[in-house]
Amino acid sequence: MNSEQEFISGTKWKTREIEESDVITEELHNLIVWNDDVNTFDWVIESLVDVCGHEAIQAEQCALIIHHKGKCGVKKGSFDELRPQAEALINRSIQATIDY
Repeated sequence: MNSEQEFISGTKWKTREIEESDVITEELHNLIVWNDDVNTFDWVIESLVDVCGHEAIQAEQCALIIHHKGKCGVKKGSFDELRPQAEALINRSIQATIDY
């Protein structure tokens, strides 16, 4: 605990205790898969299930969003967590990026 002095009035000061707590904040990133004219729906769905751990219905919905919107954020997490997944998708010829 730290003390902080607070000016009350005139020359009078009040001391109050401040609690410190360590807060670790980690910025979350998005793994984004982009639309292309090469990969099939089935391949993208299979890849999202295998690489990202999606359920089949979730992967199917993401594939539809990718097709209609041009991209989809398929997973959130730390950069270190998402990087191997992005690389695995890229190795499967699926365009993937991590946003900041």
